[in-house]
Amino acid sequence: MDDEHTTVATLRRMMADFVAQREWEPFHDPKNLAASIAIEAAELMEHFQWLRSDQLEGVQKDPKALGEIREELADITAYVLSFANAMGIDLSSALADKMAKNDKKYPVERFRGRFD
Repeated sequence: MDDEHTTVATLRRMMADFVAQREWEPFHDPKNLAASIAIEAAELMEHFQWLRSDQLEGVQKDPKALGEIREELADITAYVLSFANAMGIDLSSALADKMAKNDKKYPVERFRGRFD
Protein backbone atom coordinates (compact mmCIF):
# COMPACT_ATOMS: atom_id res chain seq x y z
CA MET A 1 0.00 0.00 0.00
CA ASP A 2 1.12 3.57 -0.66
CA ASP A 3 -0.50 7.00 -0.68
CA GLU A 4 -0.56 7.18 -4.47
CA HIS A 5 -2.69 4.06 -4.86
CA THR A 6 -4.69 3.67 -1.64
CA THR A 7 -8.05 5.33 -1.14
CA VAL A 8 -9.40 6.67 2.13
CA ALA A 9 -12.25 4.17 1.73
CA THR A 10 -9.74 1.31 1.62
CA LEU A 11 -8.09 2.55 4.81
CA ARG A 12 -11.45 2.94 6.53
CA ARG A 13 -12.45 -0.60 5.57
CA MET A 14 -9.10 -1.92 6.82
CA MET A 15 -9.71 -0.30 10.21
CA ALA A 16 -13.36 -1.37 10.35
CA ASP A 17 -12.36 -4.97 9.59
CA PHE A 18 -9.59 -4.91 12.20
CA VAL A 19 -11.98 -3.60 14.85
CA ALA A 20 -14.81 -5.99 13.86
CA GLN A 21 -12.56 -9.07 13.91
CA ARG A 22 -11.68 -8.29 17.51
CA GLU A 23 -15.24 -7.29 18.45
CA TRP A 24 -13.97 -3.94 19.70
CA GLU A 25 -16.94 -1.89 18.47
CA PRO A 26 -18.31 -1.40 22.02
CA PHE A 27 -15.00 0.20 23.03
CA HIS A 28 -14.60 2.28 19.88
CA ASP A 29 -17.16 4.92 20.74
CA PRO A 30 -16.51 8.56 19.75
CA LYS A 31 -15.41 9.59 23.25
CA ASN A 32 -12.84 6.82 23.58
CA LEU A 33 -11.58 7.34 20.04
CA ALA A 34 -11.26 11.12 20.53
CA ALA A 35 -9.25 10.48 23.70
CA SER A 36 -7.09 7.96 21.85
CA ILE A 37 -6.36 10.48 19.09
CA ALA A 38 -5.25 13.03 21.70
CA ILE A 39 -3.12 10.47 23.57
CA GLU A 40 -1.36 9.32 20.41
CA ALA A 41 -0.84 12.94 19.29
CA ALA A 42 0.84 13.61 22.65
CA GLU A 43 3.08 10.58 22.09
CA LEU A 44 4.05 12.03 18.71
CA MET A 45 4.83 15.37 20.35
CA GLU A 46 7.20 13.66 22.79
CA HIS A 47 9.61 12.99 19.93
CA PHE A 48 10.01 16.74 19.44
CA GLN A 49 9.83 17.95 23.03
CA TRP A 50 12.69 20.28 23.87
CA LEU A 51 14.14 20.21 20.36
CA ARG A 52 15.10 23.44 18.65
CA SER A 53 14.06 24.00 15.06
CA ASP A 54 17.66 23.58 13.93
CA GLN A 55 17.66 20.04 15.38
CA LEU A 56 14.69 18.78 13.36
CA GLU A 57 16.72 17.75 10.34
CA GLY A 58 18.67 15.37 12.57
CA VAL A 59 15.44 13.69 13.64
CA GLN A 60 14.40 13.26 10.02
CA LYS A 61 17.72 11.62 9.20
CA ASP A 62 17.70 9.25 12.21
CA PRO A 63 16.14 5.94 11.05
CA LYS A 64 15.23 4.86 14.60
CA ALA A 65 13.55 8.16 15.46
CA LEU A 66 11.80 8.32 12.09
CA GLY A 67 10.52 4.76 12.56
CA GLU A 68 9.07 5.64 15.96
CA ILE A 69 7.49 8.82 14.59
CA ARG A 70 6.06 6.85 11.67
CA GLU A 71 4.41 4.43 14.13
CA GLU A 72 2.90 7.27 16.19
CA LEU A 73 1.52 8.86 13.02
CA ALA A 74 0.05 5.49 12.01
CA ASP A 75 -1.58 5.18 15.45
CA ILE A 76 -3.13 8.64 15.07
CA THR A 77 -4.33 7.83 11.57
CA ALA A 78 -5.84 4.52 12.70
CA TYR A 79 -7.82 6.25 15.43
CA VAL A 80 -8.90 9.07 13.09
CA LEU A 81 -10.18 6.50 10.60
CA SER A 82 -11.99 4.60 13.37
CA PHE A 83 -13.47 7.87 14.65
CA ALA A 84 -14.75 8.69 11.16
CA ASN A 85 -16.27 5.22 10.97
CA ALA A 86 -17.92 5.56 14.37
CA MET A 87 -19.34 9.01 13.57
CA GLY A 88 -20.22 8.34 9.93
CA ILE A 89 -18.07 11.26 8.77
CA ASP A 90 -16.78 11.31 5.20
CA LEU A 91 -13.17 12.40 5.71
CA SER A 92 -12.58 13.57 2.15
CA SER A 93 -15.57 15.90 2.11
CA ALA A 94 -14.86 17.07 5.68
CA LEU A 95 -11.32 18.03 4.69
CA ALA A 96 -12.44 19.66 1.45
CA ASP A 97 -15.07 21.71 3.32
CA LYS A 98 -12.54 22.76 5.97
CA MET A 99 -9.95 23.75 3.37
CA ALA A 100 -12.56 25.87 1.58
CA LYS A 101 -13.24 27.65 4.90
CA ASN A 102 -9.51 28.07 5.51
CA ASP A 103 -9.05 29.47 2.01
CA LYS A 104 -11.52 32.25 2.85
CA LYS A 105 -10.15 32.77 6.36
CA TYR A 106 -6.52 32.89 5.20
CA PRO A 107 -6.45 34.44 1.71
CA VAL A 108 -3.17 33.85 -0.09
CA GLU A 109 -2.57 37.50 -0.85
CA ARG A 110 -2.72 38.36 2.87
CA PHE A 111 -1.07 35.31 4.42
CA ARG A 112 1.64 34.18 1.98
CA GLY A 113 4.78 33.68 4.06
CA ARG A 114 3.00 34.80 7.26
CA PHE A 115 1.27 32.97 10.08
CA ASP A 116 -0.45 35.93 11.79
